[in-house]
Amino acid sequence: MLTTTLTLQKDNFSISTDTAKLDIASIHQFLSTKAYWSLNIPKEKVAQSIQNSLCFGVYDNGKQIGFARIISDYTTIAYLGDVYIFEAYRGKGLSKWLMETIMTHPNLKGLRRWILLTGDAHELYRKFGWSEISDPSKWMEIHNKNCYE
Repeated sequence: MLTTTLTLQKDNFSISTDTAKLDIASIHQFLSTKAYWSLNIPKEKVAQSIQNSLCFGVYDNGKQIGFARIISDYTTIAYLGDVYIFEAYRGKGLSKWLMETIMTHPNLKGLRRWILLTGDAHELYRKFGWSEISDPSKWMEIHNKNCYE
């Protein structure tokens, strides 16, 4: 059974898995215009992805400033995606706190495999035990990088 909503507070910042708090417009704005992995993603796709994921919102006095989502069966595997902190809030330890919160979430304990794709945040993820795929010859993909155009 999945754990109910998780909310953590640190000074004026908070992290919550309450989807009712998520600012879909803000998330869409960031993902569609600033995130190299999802440029031009339609708002409906963002909303649907949130509906089908475990989401973590990062807030400054209630204003959303960061986000991450997990796609998982909560038993064997989890995919971490759409992780960001607004540029003005970087360097405050929020991405580390977000990752600590995700990696210790009760529903994500004991998974056999975690996966993610990143073009620029390898050092952040390494701090939490992530490494490059040891045998990439076993992995396959279909990647339609222009699907939102």
